[in-house]
Amino acid sequence: MSAPAPSPLVIVDAEPLPRQEEVLTEPALAFVAALHRRFTPRRDELLARRAERRAEIARTGTLGFLPETAAIRADDSWRVAPAPEALDDRRVEITGPTDRRMTVNALNSGARVWLADFEDASSPTWENVVTGQLSLIDAHTRTIDFTDPVSGRSYALRPDGELATVVVRPRGWHLDERHLTDPDGTPVPGALVDFGLYFFHNAERLAERGRGPYFYLPKTESHLEARLWNEVFVHAQEYLGIPRGTVRATVLIETITAAYEMEEILYELREHASGLNAGRWDYLFSLIKNFRDGGPKFVLPDRNAVTMTAPFMRAYTELLVRTCHKRGAHAIGGMAAFIPSRRDPEVNKVAFEKVRADKDREADDGFDGSWVAHPDLVPIAMESFDRVLGDRPHQKDRLREDVDVRAEDLIAVDTLDARPTYAGLVNAVQVGIRYIEAWLRGLGAVAIFHLMEDAATAEISRSQIWQWINAEVVLDNGERVTAELVREVAAGDLADIRAELGEEAFAAGNWQQAHDLLLQVSLDEDYADFLTLPAYERLRG
Repeated sequence: MSAPAPSPLVIVDAEPLPRQEEVLTEPALAFVAALHRRFTPRRDELLARRAERRAEIARTGTLGFLPETAAIRADDSWRVAPAPEALDDRRVEITGPTDRRMTVNALNSGARVWLADFEDASSPTWENVVTGQLSLIDAHTRTIDFTDPVSGRSYALRPDGELATVVVRPRGWHLDERHLTDPDGTPVPGALVDFGLYFFHNAERLAERGRGPYFYLPKTESHLEARLWNEVFVHAQEYLGIPRGTVRATVLIETITAAYEMEEILYELREHASGLNAGRWDYLFSLIKNFRDGGPKFVLPDRNAVTMTAPFMRAYTELLVRTCHKRGAHAIGGMAAFIPSRRDPEVNKVAFEKVRADKDREADDGFDGSWVAHPDLVPIAMESFDRVLGDRPHQKDRLREDVDVRAEDLIAVDTLDARPTYAGLVNAVQVGIRYIEAWLRGLGAVAIFHLMEDAATAEISRSQIWQWINAEVVLDNGERVTAELVREVAAGDLADIRAELGEEAFAAGNWQQAHDLLLQVSLDEDYADFLTLPAYERLRG
């Protein structure tokens, strides 16, 4: 292990938390400080590059495969590192935040993998950041349990062989951790905090058990950002004296720019790569964000009308499967976000049929696994993949050489027949207000209208409102989407919430603040790159 850094990090504006000393040890903070000094400058350069690329998209109205990396795509000889045993069978993965209850339930869910989320399903309060790390430490030492304070029911871990493999998702490169700064007052990137604390406390223990620290990498926009992550992995393994290649990373292809660099992303991470994931909700958000001023042909209809059978979404997912299998990587499908109702079996029946059809399609298309948001969906997804895989851990042998995706296919939004509707506008406002209010209370994964919503779906909601206003979209009822109409819908929804909750409960929440923030990021002329940036300024704790 390298010597501790001479310049410790400073904990800023944070109330002490129970057991925080187990996470925020001097050696752990020295490790995070070393990551910060070495990699934050390059992170900053890559964020500036994002802005330059977005300006180029606005100027040209298109995207294409990179000519400068054509040799990597043409070289059929390279493959990613073989998957470790713990990540070889990924047929069902469950996602969720790292609170203690979710940790126990996700590990016990029967899924093969748990995406332990510090990103879109987690509101980054300091308490969530620190106690989430404690949950994972306790999970890996089998000292975690949970007792429901309402029912009194206790939850404990099943035997090791029945537990899901943990794959941690740190925050994206764009988010800072304001509570942890260097001596100059510069905040540490949230990605390096989440990665660094988890790696420092668990990597050696996991390696001794024949496993490793495994990660999902979110919001990646280019192969250069993947290269930075690879450099972080190499440095971290050397720092702790862990064999190079112990880390494994799955990259979410959830930005439209990354869709044009899938092979290059795998190439940059090839000694640490384990797969790519079709992060469908953020992908739609990214498509809107990058082509928001591209005219009518880039206007998306209601979010729920953009299914995975849309031609441009089929192009994206089939290209992902072909790319992964060509390079020996896992292809992981998208999210089934339905939350079962305990009171309405008819709602469940219809939703379960949709989930089954979605997972059947992914399995038949060649995916090696897929995501669900609730334990009740694990058996449904498992059946879909068991039917195709049988006893095999994956289907990487399906090379999908029949797939031929052109650059223009990935952005052919105008191939959709659906158009924006008034009901879609209302839903975007409702989801936006309800999600932001919960996020400001420290909740990142929220059940809204029987769907598990996270930051990605809130991003779609506010981005569609922004796009529809600026594209002067006319809805199915003949109304043009204007700022005035959006304010009217938002005011009506806020009044409905107040009437439903009552004055006392309404005042105890963050409803007015959520309403105001949604309008800010939906109506401002200058489009905010991420909703979570202005929201973080308002987040308490």
